[in-house]
Amino acid sequence: MLESCYKPLERCFGGGGGDGLLWNMDLKPHASGEYSVAVVQANSLLEDQGQVLTSPSATYIGVYDGHGGPEASRFINSHLFRYLEKFADERGGLSKDVIAKAFDATETEFLHLVKESWLDRPQIVSVGSCCLVGVISNGTLFVANLGDSRAVLGREASGGGRMVLSSTVVAERLSTDHNVGVEEVRKEVKALHPDDAHIVVYTHGVWRIKGIIQVSRSIGDVYLKKPEYNRNPLFQQYASPFPLKRAVMSAEPSIITRKLRPQDLFLIFASDGLWEQLSDEDVVEIVHKNPRNGIAKRLIRAAIEVAARKREMRYDDIKRIEKGVRRHFHDDITVVVIYLDGDDNSHLSP
Repeated sequence: MLESCYKPLERCFGGGGGDGLLWNMDLKPHASGEYSVAVVQANSLLEDQGQVLTSPSATYIGVYDGHGGPEASRFINSHLFRYLEKFADERGGLSKDVIAKAFDATETEFLHLVKESWLDRPQIVSVGSCCLVGVISNGTLFVANLGDSRAVLGREASGGGRMVLSSTVVAERLSTDHNVGVEEVRKEVKALHPDDAHIVVYTHGVWRIKGIIQVSRSIGDVYLKKPEYNRNPLFQQYASPFPLKRAVMSAEPSIITRKLRPQDLFLIFASDGLWEQLSDEDVVEIVHKNPRNGIAKRLIRAAIEVAARKREMRYDDIKRIEKGVRRHFHDDITVVVIYLDGDDNSHLSP
Protein backbone atom coordinates (compact mmCIF):
# COMPACT_ATOMS: atom_id res chain seq x y z
CA MET A 1 0.00 0.00 0.00
CA LEU A 2 1.37 3.38 -0.99
CA GLU A 3 -0.35 5.87 1.30
CA SER A 4 -2.05 5.52 4.63
CA CYS A 5 -1.95 7.30 7.96
CA TYR A 6 -3.04 5.47 11.09
CA LYS A 7 -1.75 8.22 13.40
CA PRO A 8 -3.96 11.10 14.58
CA LEU A 9 -4.57 13.14 11.46
CA GLU A 10 -2.76 16.30 12.48
CA ARG A 11 0.52 14.35 12.71
CA CYS A 12 0.29 13.14 9.11
CA PHE A 13 0.23 16.40 7.17
CA GLY A 14 2.11 19.63 6.62
CA GLY A 15 0.99 23.05 7.83
CA GLY A 16 -1.71 25.19 6.29
CA GLY A 17 0.07 28.43 5.41
CA GLY A 18 -0.42 30.73 8.37
CA ASP A 19 -3.33 28.94 10.03
CA GLY A 20 -1.79 26.86 12.82
CA LEU A 21 -4.90 24.65 13.05
CA LEU A 22 -5.04 23.79 9.32
CA TRP A 23 -3.06 20.87 7.87
CA ASN A 24 -2.93 19.62 4.31
CA MET A 25 -1.26 16.98 2.16
CA ASP A 26 0.23 17.83 -1.22
CA LEU A 27 -1.36 16.30 -4.31
CA LYS A 28 -0.70 12.53 -4.39
CA PRO A 29 -1.34 9.80 -6.99
CA HIS A 30 -3.89 7.00 -6.72
CA ALA A 31 -4.75 4.16 -9.09
CA SER A 32 -6.89 6.28 -11.44
CA GLY A 33 -5.88 9.86 -10.77
CA GLU A 34 -4.75 12.19 -7.99
CA TYR A 35 -6.07 13.21 -4.59
CA SER A 36 -5.82 16.10 -2.12
CA VAL A 37 -6.50 16.05 1.66
CA ALA A 38 -6.85 18.78 4.29
CA VAL A 39 -8.17 19.15 7.83
CA VAL A 40 -8.79 22.09 10.15
CA GLN A 41 -9.23 21.84 13.90
CA ALA A 42 -11.83 23.80 15.86
CA ASN A 43 -12.35 21.62 18.96
CA SER A 44 -9.90 21.53 21.87
CA LEU A 45 -9.00 18.03 20.69
CA LEU A 46 -9.32 17.26 16.97
CA GLU A 47 -12.31 14.91 16.74
CA ASP A 48 -12.18 14.42 12.94
CA GLN A 49 -9.99 11.76 11.36
CA GLY A 50 -9.47 10.84 7.72
CA GLN A 51 -7.29 8.64 5.56
CA VAL A 52 -6.60 7.56 2.00
CA LEU A 53 -5.07 4.18 1.28
CA THR A 54 -3.95 3.40 -2.26
CA SER A 55 -2.73 0.35 -4.14
CA PRO A 56 -2.29 -0.38 -7.86
CA SER A 57 -5.80 -1.88 -7.96
CA ALA A 58 -7.87 0.06 -5.41
CA THR A 59 -8.28 3.36 -3.55
CA TYR A 60 -9.84 3.55 -0.08
CA ILE A 61 -11.11 6.86 1.35
CA GLY A 62 -12.26 7.40 4.94
CA VAL A 63 -13.65 10.45 6.76
CA TYR A 64 -14.58 9.97 10.43
CA ASP A 65 -16.28 12.84 12.26
CA GLY A 66 -16.11 12.17 15.98
CA HIS A 67 -18.21 13.65 18.77
CA GLY A 68 -17.87 13.58 22.54
CA GLY A 69 -14.12 13.09 22.15
CA PRO A 70 -11.57 11.72 19.64
CA GLU A 71 -11.50 8.08 20.75
CA ALA A 72 -14.08 6.64 18.33
CA SER A 73 -12.82 8.41 15.20
CA ARG A 74 -9.22 7.43 16.01
CA PHE A 75 -10.34 3.84 16.63
CA ILE A 76 -12.06 3.68 13.22
CA ASN A 77 -8.95 5.20 11.64
CA SER A 78 -6.80 2.32 12.90
CA HIS A 79 -9.26 -0.58 12.42
CA LEU A 80 -11.82 -0.18 9.61
CA PHE A 81 -9.54 -0.38 6.54
CA ARG A 82 -7.82 -3.44 7.97
CA TYR A 83 -11.18 -5.16 8.34
CA LEU A 84 -12.13 -4.15 4.79
CA GLU A 85 -8.92 -5.69 3.41
CA LYS A 86 -9.27 -8.81 5.55
CA PHE A 87 -12.88 -9.54 4.60
CA ALA A 88 -12.31 -8.67 0.92
CA ASP A 89 -9.47 -11.22 0.86
CA GLU A 90 -11.65 -13.84 2.56
CA ARG A 91 -14.63 -13.24 0.21
CA GLY A 92 -12.61 -12.96 -2.99
CA GLY A 93 -13.21 -9.26 -3.54
CA LEU A 94 -15.10 -6.22 -2.40
CA SER A 95 -18.90 -6.17 -2.10
CA LYS A 96 -21.66 -4.49 -0.12
CA ASP A 97 -21.64 -7.48 2.26
CA VAL A 98 -17.89 -7.12 2.83
CA ILE A 99 -18.29 -3.42 3.65
CA ALA A 100 -21.24 -4.05 5.98
CA LYS A 101 -19.26 -6.78 7.75
CA ALA A 102 -16.26 -4.44 8.21
CA PHE A 103 -18.48 -1.74 9.72
CA ASP A 104 -20.08 -4.29 12.06
CA ALA A 105 -16.68 -5.64 13.14
CA THR A 106 -15.44 -2.10 13.86
CA GLU A 107 -18.53 -1.32 15.94
CA THR A 108 -18.25 -4.62 17.83
CA GLU A 109 -14.57 -4.07 18.55
CA PHE A 110 -15.19 -0.52 19.78
CA LEU A 111 -18.02 -1.74 22.04
CA HIS A 112 -15.55 -4.26 23.47
CA LEU A 113 -13.06 -1.45 24.13
CA VAL A 114 -15.78 0.54 25.93
CA LYS A 115 -16.74 -2.46 28.05
CA GLU A 116 -13.11 -3.04 29.06
CA SER A 117 -12.25 0.58 29.85
CA TRP A 118 -15.37 2.40 30.96
CA LEU A 119 -14.94 1.83 34.71
CA ASP A 120 -11.75 3.91 34.50
CA ARG A 121 -13.09 6.28 31.80
CA PRO A 122 -16.89 6.38 32.14
CA GLN A 123 -17.19 9.24 29.61
CA ILE A 124 -16.14 6.84 26.82
CA VAL A 125 -19.72 5.50 26.69
CA SER A 126 -20.80 8.85 25.20
CA VAL A 127 -18.05 9.01 22.55
CA GLY A 128 -19.02 8.22 18.96
CA SER A 129 -18.22 8.99 15.34
CA CYS A 130 -19.84 9.37 11.96
CA CYS A 131 -18.15 7.15 9.39
CA LEU A 132 -17.93 7.79 5.63
CA VAL A 133 -16.02 5.38 3.40
CA GLY A 134 -15.41 5.24 -0.33
CA VAL A 135 -13.67 2.49 -2.29
CA ILE A 136 -12.76 2.57 -5.99
CA SER A 137 -11.97 -0.90 -7.34
CA ASN A 138 -12.14 -2.30 -10.89
CA GLY A 139 -14.03 0.72 -12.16
CA THR A 140 -16.69 0.49 -9.44
CA LEU A 141 -17.24 3.04 -6.69
CA PHE A 142 -18.60 1.94 -3.31
CA VAL A 143 -19.79 4.57 -0.82
CA ALA A 144 -20.88 3.65 2.70
CA ASN A 145 -21.78 5.94 5.56
CA LEU A 146 -23.10 6.39 9.06
CA GLY A 147 -24.07 9.90 10.12
CA ASP A 148 -23.93 13.13 8.17
CA SER A 149 -20.51 13.29 6.54
CA ARG A 150 -21.10 13.42 2.80
CA ALA A 151 -19.74 12.20 -0.55
CA VAL A 152 -20.50 14.25 -3.67
CA LEU A 153 -19.60 13.52 -7.30
CA GLY A 154 -18.74 16.19 -9.84
CA ARG A 155 -19.58 14.99 -13.35
CA GLU A 156 -20.03 16.41 -16.82
CA ALA A 157 -23.59 17.49 -17.53
CA SER A 158 -25.58 15.26 -19.84
CA GLY A 159 -28.45 17.19 -21.38
CA GLY A 160 -29.02 20.10 -19.00
CA GLY A 161 -30.58 18.47 -15.95
CA ARG A 162 -32.01 20.56 -13.11
CA MET A 163 -28.78 20.40 -11.08
CA VAL A 164 -26.61 22.01 -13.80
CA LEU A 165 -24.15 24.54 -12.33
CA SER A 166 -22.69 25.77 -15.58
CA SER A 167 -22.54 24.41 -19.10
CA THR A 168 -20.28 21.56 -17.99
CA VAL A 169 -20.49 20.19 -14.45
CA VAL A 170 -23.23 18.97 -12.07
CA ALA A 171 -23.15 17.90 -8.43
CA GLU A 172 -24.54 14.49 -7.56
CA ARG A 173 -24.84 13.49 -3.89
CA LEU A 174 -23.85 9.86 -3.37
CA SER A 175 -24.34 9.41 0.38
CA THR A 176 -27.35 9.62 2.70
CA ASP A 177 -27.36 12.10 5.59
CA HIS A 178 -28.44 10.24 8.74
CA ASN A 179 -29.45 13.39 10.60
CA VAL A 180 -32.85 13.98 12.19
CA GLY A 181 -32.77 17.52 10.83
CA VAL A 182 -33.81 15.75 7.60
CA GLU A 183 -37.56 15.09 7.66
CA GLU A 184 -37.26 11.62 6.13
CA VAL A 185 -34.78 10.56 8.81
CA ARG A 186 -37.03 11.97 11.55
CA LYS A 187 -39.93 9.94 10.23
CA GLU A 188 -37.75 6.83 10.06
CA VAL A 189 -36.65 7.21 13.70
CA LYS A 190 -40.21 7.93 14.90
CA ALA A 191 -41.51 4.87 13.04
CA LEU A 192 -38.94 2.68 14.81
CA HIS A 193 -40.07 4.02 18.23
CA PRO A 194 -43.86 4.45 18.07
CA ASP A 195 -44.12 4.10 21.86
CA ASP A 196 -41.80 7.05 22.58
CA ALA A 197 -43.37 10.48 22.05
CA HIS A 198 -40.04 12.14 22.86
CA ILE A 199 -37.76 10.08 20.63
CA VAL A 200 -37.04 13.21 18.56
CA VAL A 201 -37.11 16.61 20.24
CA TYR A 202 -36.79 20.12 18.79
CA THR A 203 -34.54 22.07 21.12
CA HIS A 204 -32.55 25.31 20.65
CA GLY A 205 -33.50 25.41 16.97
CA VAL A 206 -32.28 21.88 16.19
CA TRP A 207 -33.92 18.44 16.01
CA ARG A 208 -32.16 15.85 18.22
CA ILE A 209 -32.72 12.22 19.23
CA LYS A 210 -33.80 12.27 22.90
CA GLY A 211 -32.84 15.94 22.83
CA ILE A 212 -29.18 14.87 22.73
CA ILE A 213 -27.77 14.03 19.29
CA GLN A 214 -28.58 14.95 15.70
CA VAL A 215 -27.22 11.87 13.88
CA SER A 216 -29.17 8.62 13.93
CA ARG A 217 -26.33 6.24 12.97
CA SER A 218 -22.75 6.05 14.19
CA ILE A 219 -19.90 3.96 15.52
CA GLY A 220 -19.93 4.13 19.33
CA ASP A 221 -22.41 6.25 21.32
CA VAL A 222 -22.85 3.19 23.51
CA TYR A 223 -25.06 5.00 26.05
CA LEU A 224 -27.66 5.44 23.29
CA LYS A 225 -27.44 1.84 22.11
CA LYS A 226 -27.04 -0.19 25.32
CA PRO A 227 -29.56 0.74 28.05
CA GLU A 228 -27.51 -1.03 30.74
CA TYR A 229 -24.85 1.70 30.53
CA ASN A 230 -27.40 4.48 30.63
CA ARG A 231 -28.94 3.03 33.81
CA ASN A 232 -25.61 2.45 35.57
CA PRO A 233 -24.98 4.74 38.60
CA LEU A 234 -21.41 5.30 37.35
CA PHE A 235 -22.73 6.89 34.14
CA GLN A 236 -25.24 8.94 36.10
CA GLN A 237 -22.44 10.51 38.14
CA TYR A 238 -21.33 12.59 35.17
CA ALA A 239 -24.43 12.71 32.93
CA SER A 240 -28.11 13.30 33.51
CA PRO A 241 -30.02 10.00 33.26
CA PHE A 242 -32.85 9.66 30.77
CA PRO A 243 -35.23 6.76 30.09
CA LEU A 244 -33.95 4.32 27.46
CA LYS A 245 -35.70 1.01 26.82
CA ARG A 246 -33.72 0.00 23.75
CA ALA A 247 -31.18 1.36 21.25
CA VAL A 248 -32.13 4.68 19.66
CA MET A 249 -29.15 4.70 17.24
CA SER A 250 -27.69 2.06 14.94
CA ALA A 251 -24.41 1.22 13.20
CA GLU A 252 -25.98 -0.10 9.99
CA PRO A 253 -24.45 1.81 7.06
CA SER A 254 -26.17 3.03 3.92
CA ILE A 255 -24.18 1.57 1.00
CA ILE A 256 -24.34 2.38 -2.71
CA THR A 257 -22.39 1.08 -5.69
CA ARG A 258 -21.85 2.86 -8.97
CA LYS A 259 -19.93 1.99 -12.13
CA LEU A 260 -17.65 4.89 -12.93
CA ARG A 261 -18.12 6.56 -16.31
CA PRO A 262 -15.85 8.80 -18.41
CA GLN A 263 -17.97 11.85 -17.50
CA ASP A 264 -17.33 11.33 -13.76
CA LEU A 265 -14.65 13.93 -13.01
CA PHE A 266 -14.00 14.02 -9.25
CA LEU A 267 -15.32 13.09 -5.81
CA ILE A 268 -15.44 15.12 -2.61
CA PHE A 269 -15.62 13.30 0.74
CA ALA A 270 -15.99 15.62 3.73
CA SER A 271 -17.25 15.87 7.29
CA ASP A 272 -20.37 17.94 7.92
CA GLY A 273 -18.30 20.97 8.94
CA LEU A 274 -17.83 21.66 5.22
CA TRP A 275 -21.46 21.09 4.21
CA GLU A 276 -22.76 23.32 7.04
CA GLN A 277 -21.15 26.25 5.19
CA LEU A 278 -21.17 25.27 1.50
CA SER A 279 -23.75 23.55 -0.71
CA ASP A 280 -22.94 20.50 -2.82
CA GLU A 281 -23.06 22.74 -5.89
CA ASP A 282 -20.74 25.36 -4.34
CA VAL A 283 -18.16 22.70 -3.54
CA VAL A 284 -18.26 21.10 -6.98
CA GLU A 285 -17.93 24.49 -8.66
CA ILE A 286 -14.87 25.40 -6.56
CA VAL A 287 -13.17 22.12 -7.41
CA HIS A 288 -14.03 22.42 -11.09
CA LYS A 289 -12.81 26.02 -11.48
CA ASN A 290 -9.55 25.92 -9.51
CA PRO A 291 -6.11 24.27 -9.80
CA ARG A 292 -5.74 20.81 -8.35
CA ASN A 293 -2.84 21.49 -6.05
CA GLY A 294 -4.12 22.46 -2.60
CA ILE A 295 -7.77 22.05 -3.61
CA ALA A 296 -8.86 20.41 -0.32
CA LYS A 297 -7.29 23.29 1.63
CA ARG A 298 -9.04 25.76 -0.71
CA LEU A 299 -12.42 24.19 0.13
CA ILE A 300 -11.76 24.48 3.86
CA ARG A 301 -10.74 28.12 3.50
CA ALA A 302 -13.91 28.80 1.47
CA ALA A 303 -16.03 27.23 4.24
CA ILE A 304 -14.30 29.24 6.97
CA GLU A 305 -14.73 32.44 4.95
CA VAL A 306 -18.50 31.77 4.86
CA ALA A 307 -18.50 31.10 8.62
CA ALA A 308 -16.58 34.34 9.16
CA ARG A 309 -19.01 36.41 7.08
CA LYS A 310 -21.89 35.11 9.22
CA ARG A 311 -20.19 36.84 12.17
CA GLU A 312 -19.15 39.90 10.14
CA MET A 313 -15.53 38.76 10.40
CA ARG A 314 -12.74 37.80 8.01
CA TYR A 315 -10.86 34.52 7.67
CA ASP A 316 -7.76 36.22 9.09
CA ASP A 317 -9.75 37.02 12.24
CA ILE A 318 -10.89 33.41 12.71
CA LYS A 319 -7.49 31.84 12.14
CA ARG A 320 -6.16 33.79 15.12
CA ILE A 321 -8.76 32.22 17.43
CA GLU A 322 -7.46 29.37 19.57
CA LYS A 323 -8.78 25.81 19.39
CA GLY A 324 -11.77 25.16 21.61
CA VAL A 325 -13.01 28.75 21.34
CA ARG A 326 -12.88 28.37 17.57
CA ARG A 327 -15.60 25.70 17.76
CA HIS A 328 -18.10 28.54 18.34
CA PHE A 329 -17.39 29.70 14.77
CA HIS A 330 -17.00 26.44 12.81
CA ASP A 331 -16.60 22.69 13.32
CA ASP A 332 -13.57 20.49 12.70
CA ILE A 333 -13.50 19.96 8.93
CA THR A 334 -11.90 17.13 6.95
CA VAL A 335 -11.90 17.15 3.14
CA VAL A 336 -10.66 14.57 0.62
CA VAL A 337 -10.86 15.39 -3.10
CA ILE A 338 -10.36 12.45 -5.49
CA TYR A 339 -9.77 13.22 -9.17
CA LEU A 340 -10.97 10.51 -11.57
CA ASP A 341 -8.62 10.59 -14.53
CA GLY A 342 -9.57 7.14 -15.79
CA ASP A 343 -6.04 5.77 -16.00
CA ASP A 344 -7.62 2.32 -15.95
CA ASN A 345 -10.09 3.28 -18.69
CA SER A 346 -10.71 -0.37 -19.48
CA HIS A 347 -12.99 -0.52 -16.43
CA LEU A 348 -15.03 2.62 -17.13
CA SER A 349 -18.60 2.21 -18.32
CA PRO A 350 -19.49 4.07 -21.52
